[in-house]
Amino acid sequence: MQYSACFSSHLQASPAELWQWMTSLSGITSELAPWLSMSAPAGITSLESLKVEPGTRLFRSTLTLFGLIPIDYLDLTLLEIHPHTGFVEQSPMGSMRFWRHERTLEPTAQGCILTDRLVFEPRFAGAIVSQLVRWLFRHRHRQLRRRFAVVAG
Repeated sequence: MQYSACFSSHLQASPAELWQWMTSLSGITSELAPWLSMSAPAGITSLESLKVEPGTRLFRSTLTLFGLIPIDYLDLTLLEIHPHTGFVEQSPMGSMRFWRHERTLEPTAQGCILTDRLVFEPRFAGAIVSQLVRWLFRHRHRQLRRRFAVVAG
């Protein structure tokens, strides 16, 4: 069974600033912390520095709980990448039959709206995994709002 979810935050940052953050390994790590961390090959500090061929695996990443316990892997694969606008990631994962993550940036007068749209199909315990994914992305958006302050109104 496939699940979907959508999360948006109106942030006080330009698309360029958010783009730099969301494509850097330090930004990704900060959004996931302290619960998860995502590995990358030595020397990779940003997705922007990689040559992206849509639909081709960039690298295998291990997801670890508290930075210590390996719990999953993903073969990071971008289908689309649009600098300062967003990306579509569709990565094979150990825990998922299907995983698609679309992140978009929409400029506003006071900053930017960052939106994550997810479609996924867990291999097991679908309802539980769905709730864990939703919890993790709510956490990621809390981290984003702490870092970039929420636009009032």
